[in-house]
Amino acid sequence: MTPRQLRALFIGFGNVGQKVAEILFLERERFPNLRDLDLSVVGIVTKTHGALVNNNGVDVVKALREIRELGRFSWTNFELVSISGLDAARQLEYDVLVELSTLSINERGEPALLHIHEALQRKRHVVTANKGPLAFAYSDLKSLADENGCRLLYESTVMDGTPLFSLAQSGLRGCTITGLKGILNSTTNFVLSRMEQGERLEDAVKTAQKEGFAEADPGHDLEGWDAAAKIAVLANTMMGATITPFDVDRQGITHLQVEDVQKVSKAGKHLKLICTAKREGAAVRARVALEEIPHGDPFAPVGESGSILSIETDLMAPIIITETDPTLSDTAYGVINDLLSLRDECRVSGIR
Repeated sequence: MTPRQLRALFIGFGNVGQKVAEILFLERERFPNLRDLDLSVVGIVTKTHGALVNNNGVDVVKALREIRELGRFSWTNFELVSISGLDAARQLEYDVLVELSTLSINERGEPALLHIHEALQRKRHVVTANKGPLAFAYSDLKSLADENGCRLLYESTVMDGTPLFSLAQSGLRGCTITGLKGILNSTTNFVLSRMEQGERLEDAVKTAQKEGFAEADPGHDLEGWDAAAKIAVLANTMMGATITPFDVDRQGITHLQVEDVQKVSKAGKHLKLICTAKREGAAVRARVALEEIPHGDPFAPVGESGSILSIETDLMAPIIITETDPTLSDTAYGVINDLLSLRDECRVSGIR
């Protein structure tokens, strides 16, 4: 028997959400393994572009066209409503909340954290690319999901769509993860790579913004907050930690001059912003700091917007995963991968 459609509520419809919609509703025929992902979007709620609701399924193609042509949903769209993300999470009928709003550090993951909490409380599944809720409250959210028999999935929160979490959960069974080390922020890695070539920090940031992977306000990246949130997510989900970005010993790159980076380069090393998490007795300590990486180290050639993660366990030698030149499609794929996982679990177990 073919299961009924997965009814999805999107909160946040920025670059990632639009790319997910583009792949699933405009380009589906290009990807044969996606053809049986039957998704009905019952709501799209944004902070600045308006909100669309239709229990029979929003016209996603029309929504994409309006965003691209008008910069918001049209006032003449009959699906346009006035509703907040929180009210949508509380009131609409959906099977999975796809939470794609932006990271908030000062607000400790809100309002996305509350959106996810409300969905799980209603026994709705959650797929998120927002690292904030997991960085600040993963343990509580996971407990709530387990209590209510629903799934909390988050493959796109770190290293775009690279399957880090599915590897840790399914591919490392029986192992205890004892340490993590990675280059996890694309913007700072790009800037450091360009500074190594003689470009000023400010100019490298502008280039990263022009290429689309640096935010209009790059402060969270350059000051190490994004990296701190990512290592907190990894430590919380993979190592059982209960840390937040504020617990991470954090260093950024805003103080660097071109001369500082090139001095390290002339010595045969590469300056990288490195995220680490280590077990220290019963605790897990995390850090984001600049390190001089020797030329032959596996981390050394990871340049531009690339990322890398080394996973240390008690049973295996370190496993190193690299990501080269990711695009928006990579992040969107992580969300789609989670939706596929949810679809498959619904088929097997009938969870809903």
